[in-house]
Amino acid sequence: MGQNILPFYLVCDESASMDGEPIDAMNSALPELHAEIGMNPVVSDKTQFGIIGFSDDAEVLLELSDLSQVTELPILTTKGATNFAAALRCLKSQIELDLNRLKSQGHKVYRPVVLFLTDGQPTSDWESEYIELTSSTFKYRPNIVAFGIGRADRDVISAIATFRAFIQEDSSMSPAMALQEFATALTKSIVRSGVSMTKEGGLQLQTPTEVPGFTSLAVDTV
Repeated sequence: MGQNILPFYLVCDESASMDGEPIDAMNSALPELHAEIGMNPVVSDKTQFGIIGFSDDAEVLLELSDLSQVTELPILTTKGATNFAAALRCLKSQIELDLNRLKSQGHKVYRPVVLFLTDGQPTSDWESEYIELTSSTFKYRPNIVAFGIGRADRDVISAIATFRAFIQEDSSMSPAMALQEFATALTKSIVRSGVSMTKEGGLQLQTPTEVPGFTSLAVDTV
């Protein structure tokens, strides 16, 4: 029997600037997210989670999955540059594959949610890939929540988000601490969305309006 499923994707910067405490903080936080969601049957039945890492290129580290069926999450590793174009191209391709698969299995699938995390500035032109991902002609275009830490450009973070955007503003907070707050916000978003219910009995995206150490940015319109 088909289920109502809300897909979540973490698109995480694995560039060299994330090396050390930042990437370690993410790798420490992901098992906690896995445990909290995977052991909550109400949430795991209604949400699925995937991970894409990007640096010089992009790679699907975890295909969209029911976290209650996943034994462990992948380890993020730092590499080279910050190629937004590769990340967005990989994301669009994976969304198409995943959602077509879920729909063919008889599930009712809601518009996917992307949590896009970066600590740097893009090292490639990315606008054309972004337009393809977010265009109304792409029926699976996602809601994008963007988070910028470290040297991330606030204008870029605002531009890449379609739903909500946050930039680290607390200079006393280390990137590792900021990433812990990001991971907490990510977990809460999935849990709250998984237990939400519209009047029609469907799911509703729930994301935080405030994240400690971050400032909320206006999202660009077109």
